[in-house]
Amino acid sequence: MEKNLTDIREVDEMVCPECGARTPVRDYERAEVTCRVCGLVLSDKLLDPGPEWRAFDSDQRDKRSRAGAPITLTIHDKGLSTMIDWRDKDSYGKSITSKKRAQIYRMRKWQRRIRVSDASERNLAFALSELERMASQLGLSRNIREASALLYRRAVESQLIRGRSIESMTGAALYASCRKYSIPLTLDEISSVSRANKKEIARSYRFVSNELTIKVLPTDPVNYVPRLVSKLNLDGGVQQKAVELIRFASSEGLTSGRGPTGVAAAAVYISSVLMGVKRTQRDIASAANVTEVTVRNRYKELIDRLTLEIYL
Repeated sequence: MEKNLTDIREVDEMVCPECGARTPVRDYERAEVTCRVCGLVLSDKLLDPGPEWRAFDSDQRDKRSRAGAPITLTIHDKGLSTMIDWRDKDSYGKSITSKKRAQIYRMRKWQRRIRVSDASERNLAFALSELERMASQLGLSRNIREASALLYRRAVESQLIRGRSIESMTGAALYASCRKYSIPLTLDEISSVSRANKKEIARSYRFVSNELTIKVLPTDPVNYVPRLVSKLNLDGGVQQKAVELIRFASSEGLTSGRGPTGVAAAAVYISSVLMGVKRTQRDIASAANVTEVTVRNRYKELIDRLTLEIYL
């Protein structure tokens, strides 16, 4: 295994002796490493890290695979335990007899009890299922779910959960992961899918971030621009212009101390007017989940300080 890793590292560091480019391309079918620029064969002894068998459909791939599902932090036992399916059918899809069905029912019941042995595991299983539910409703990716589960596990190990509700701590873990990976989600959106209110989630987030020393940078208003443009059915030119306005406003110190959603909404409004595809302040405020007054105030600040001429 170490030899395979070393070979892969050597391929990444290859330099073409013909043109001097550092762009090797692996061809596992021919077991060759070629240069992307001139096509020179750099090596003809490439190791294939894939399986030795072939599969032509998903059924063959599942049958010939000798490994299980990867370890995941979103399950309390990390996915290492077995699961007895609730469908009363055999491996061929046929219904089983009533006697076998009763035996499997007892096995399923004891297997469920064994998976969750004590109260701490039961609480962790409930918290991770709650975390998975909120992430699913928000449409978050797998890496955000894994990061949130890891953060919640760290809070459990540090004994930060005691005295606080599971709902608020899971919401705080999810919000902290979104902030860390620049996912434009607000506390209002997190609280809309959580069973805890915004105030409880914010309090738990501040407590967890201080205790676990989580370094989170202030939210960049640029992260909210694509969402607003998509909700308002605007084109890419409006998005690019809004990003340029926010970048310039940040360099002038106009975004400091301002809510990122309000700044993004004002920038989208100004860029839509400049590009001739104007949207009303009410529509933009509704898409950004802010008030019209906030959009109007940020709009006036940007217009006055950036010396833009807007003809409404």
